[in-house]
Amino acid sequence: MTAKDIIQKYIAFFEKRGHKRIPNASLVPENDPTTLFTSSGMQPLVPYLLGEAHPQGKRLVNVQNCFRAQDIDEVGDNRHITFFRMLGNWSLGDYFKEEEIPWLWEFLTSELGLPREKLYITVFKGFVNIEKDNESYQIWKKLVPLERIFFAGVDKNWWSRCGVPDNMPVGEPGGPDTEVYFRFDDLEHNKKCKDNPVDCECGKFLEIANSVFMQYVRKVKGFEPLPKQNVDFGGGLERLLAAVENKNDVFETSLFSSIVRTIELLTNKNYKQSSKNMRIVIDHLVASVFIINAGVSPSNKEQGYILRRLIRRALDNFYNMGGTDTSPIIESIIECYKETNPDLPTSFEKIKNTILEEKEAYETTLKKAKDYIFKKYQMVGDELKGKVKISPDDAFFLYSSHGLSPTQIKNLGYVFDEQKFAEKMRDHQALSRKGAKKKFAGGLADHKEKTIMGHTATHLIHQAIRDVLGNYVHQTGSNITSERIRFDFNYEKKITDEQLNKVKEIVNEKIRENLRVYFAIIPLKKAKEIGAIGLFDEKYSDTVKIYFIGGGPSSPSDDESSRQSHTRPYSIEFCGGPHVDFTKKLKKFKIIKQENLGKNQKRLYAIVG
Repeated sequence: MTAKDIIQKYIAFFEKRGHKRIPNASLVPENDPTTLFTSSGMQPLVPYLLGEAHPQGKRLVNVQNCFRAQDIDEVGDNRHITFFRMLGNWSLGDYFKEEEIPWLWEFLTSELGLPREKLYITVFKGFVNIEKDNESYQIWKKLVPLERIFFAGVDKNWWSRCGVPDNMPVGEPGGPDTEVYFRFDDLEHNKKCKDNPVDCECGKFLEIANSVFMQYVRKVKGFEPLPKQNVDFGGGLERLLAAVENKNDVFETSLFSSIVRTIELLTNKNYKQSSKNMRIVIDHLVASVFIINAGVSPSNKEQGYILRRLIRRALDNFYNMGGTDTSPIIESIIECYKETNPDLPTSFEKIKNTILEEKEAYETTLKKAKDYIFKKYQMVGDELKGKVKISPDDAFFLYSSHGLSPTQIKNLGYVFDEQKFAEKMRDHQALSRKGAKKKFAGGLADHKEKTIMGHTATHLIHQAIRDVLGNYVHQTGSNITSERIRFDFNYEKKITDEQLNKVKEIVNEKIRENLRVYFAIIPLKKAKEIGAIGLFDEKYSDTVKIYFIGGGPSSPSDDESSRQSHTRPYSIEFCGGPHVDFTKKLKKFKIIKQENLGKNQKRLYAIVG
């Protein structure tokens, strides 16, 4: 059974049970203020999990491309990967545990044929004033022997966007989850592990499926049941394939086998002897392929910085094995993934050239770093052939100014006080940890009034910029917090103060007009006809959710004939929400800064209120 077979079986299984397949969202999120990449299947669905109506209904299923930057340093073992595909099914206030758990068990055992005796279950054991999940436990008891069901705490079997219950603000939803683990009998536990999925960290028990039951909301005095309870299932495709093939190393599954063989031929190294190097090369180049295909280029900021880090770390490990040319690896990756991602082959030249250009830039960076140390320490002759002791300040300079990791610095032959370097690193990270935590958390950071106001303001900004600069201009990204709005867009010329003032005047005019903000769920064809702003490609379903600002009916009950008699809305845009209901709630709009990002990309910073 291949990865493609698992996908087809999964989608068909849930379509038979009334689920509508939704498209794979972009790996680089649109209008998500908190994250650089789509890191889970539920992330694009957060507005709907919080109550917004989904255009496809209450039962949804899909396969989502995901990337988790926080796992970069974990790659190298037998199970961690940064890029993965997540199988997901959702109930938005429809079915709940009694349907979800038996369906999950049936899919794993009947459709995928996993041995029942190798599957272990964990269930939420409760926390302070939140009762343990006896409902899930009673359902599992009918399917699995008791000796394979274990209770676990909030650190393992609780989900909310803010983590454990103590971290959840008032109004935040969350709930228990139940997880399924596959046991690899051919692995031996390490000394710290116990023989169960709760207390094992060595990989003998591999989590392959997770159903979140979002059933509570945080109140001032504790937790109360949500009026509408949701199901959010996630199953990593790569891990499911490892279980199906009984491979305790995900890199030894059929998905990666041809890529492994390509690297073995290029380096004349054996996977068993160089497994860590090869795992890093495979994972980082696979992730790079998909990130570049999503339109990202290497840079020193945000998504571009992560891509640069991936490529350079992959090159380091490839060079350590004696490799030189990465092009055959890129070809092999695209060949492996083209059946499930048919757009990749058309992007091969772009992907290959982007990695080649970054390889050349990296070589230039290494040369500059060597020149800096050479001049500062006045090294001559044979001194360059041995280890050179440098200060932790200089090591940190190479890190902060040249982007070199401690490992890369040591690979250049430089030694330094690693403890003092680590102290400097901690001080540096402390300055940005608060923002970074939000960046990689995934999902909307909050539904505070100011954040929702900022979301609505981006729609007004988008249309106002098109009014001033031309309809070919479009949004390329945004970041919205309760403090400010960041709006990115394409434009090849210099933006004048007069143009910026005009944008500001238009937005404030629309705020003063107190335009109504509302949505409609309509066919994609009609959305095109009425000129909704968006990218008309495979990411949209046949039915879509469109937000309007201005025009339209005076009340939600107005019929279609009445709707036609009203003026055209000022803004028509694809969006999941949430928004304010009238523009006057934004109070006032001000542009505080404009930046040029290079490559015909601009950025505005603004505030409302």
